Amino acid sequence: MSEHPISRETFIRGAAVGAAVASAGFPAFIPSRGEAADILKIGNTEENTGVYSALARNQTRGMSMVLEKWNKKGGVLGRKVEIINEDNANDPGVAVQKARKLVNQDKVAALIGTVSSAVALSTSGAANSLNTLFIDTGGHADPITGKNCHWNTFQVCHTTWALSHASGYGIAKKFGKKWYMITPDYAFGHSLAEGYADVIKHVGGQIVENDLAPLGTSDFSPYLTKVLAAKPDVFIVNGLSGDDYVNCMKQASSFGLLKKIPAAGPYAELETVWALPSVARVGYWGTEWYYKGDNVLGSANAEAKAFAVEYRKRYNEPPTPRSCFGYVTMDRLLWAISETKSTDPIKLAHTLEGGEFQSIWGSKASFRKQDHALIWPMWVGTLRPNGSPSDKYDVFDVEDEEPGDKIFITPEEASKACSLGYP
Repeated sequence: MSEHPISRETFIRGAAVGAAVASAGFPAFIPSRGEAADILKIGNTEENTGVYSALARNQTRGMSMVLEKWNKKGGVLGRKVEIINEDNANDPGVAVQKARKLVNQDKVAALIGTVSSAVALSTSGAANSLNTLFIDTGGHADPITGKNCHWNTFQVCHTTWALSHASGYGIAKKFGKKWYMITPDYAFGHSLAEGYADVIKHVGGQIVENDLAPLGTSDFSPYLTKVLAAKPDVFIVNGLSGDDYVNCMKQASSFGLLKKIPAAGPYAELETVWALPSVARVGYWGTEWYYKGDNVLGSANAEAKAFAVEYRKRYNEPPTPRSCFGYVTMDRLLWAISETKSTDPIKLAHTLEGGEFQSIWGSKASFRKQDHALIWPMWVGTLRPNGSPSDKYDVFDVEDEEPGDKIFITPEEASKACSLGYP
């Protein structure tokens, strides 16, 4: 006999909870005495205010859509999944505080999110100290899965090495080997600059100047006048994002620079390209995913097509690479929890690493065992100033696909750069 017999009132209340959960499409989950029906919480820390707010918004949209899909199927482990959103204010220190709150107070099963590489690095460190799984959705810097890697951190977006090497050789071939770069002065920009330095070394070229611009720069005229005076073969907008990218490209257009010197860069964020006037929508760029073209609509991937269609219907604009990052992050996390039937971070990490999966593009991908970077393709091409006749948002003309195994560092190099340090 139990030492704590259940009263008739408690039994009836518990049965009512189970019936309500089951009627909502979830297998009945019987809570422990004194508990409400269990909910699986995922903590999302994003740059919801500041220069990266549009990028953060679209990452969260992608997460929310795939979360709905899982909940309609009955949730995970018989539990409804909820996302707890926190604004890290694009501040590494604030990000650490938010990570601690999400884990210690909100009792989330795992952490996801971030746009800024500096924020991603600080969140990764906090998650490691909290013994919590963290999937970096949108912070690109190499150290995240390189010298500052952790066993519990995974990186969905491309590393800066992949970004620079997917685009760099094409830039040299199209425009020449004399480059002038304007780079954001933080971890992301510094890592990109290192990647481009490696490319230019291999092609036998020269980086004339690499100007470091503080995050949040509004006046780029001091840098742009130097670009015009240097007369490089190409002007590389090296990782400026959000409002910084918009300000730089608008001012470059007004200076007449874009008509004299080709513009290029590791990637062009659709959110920022859409915010530009057509005269500034020029150049040769990488893109990490595109809602049109063979990588989505041309593939035999019903999930990819359905995502692109439903997203546009819901938000009145197409999904962006950031939307894709959010979708993949949440989907892989919930899959790992479902697969392991656990929220244990070590079990989740071992389940996520190494296994190939089919996502919302035409080819398969995997989180590499050596460093937990997601190895997947990139695409490169040119901007169309006015979109296509049938779609004003269709501003990117994809010219080539760069396979993941060709643009990331090798597994051997990854093993030397990263020591995961499992407990």
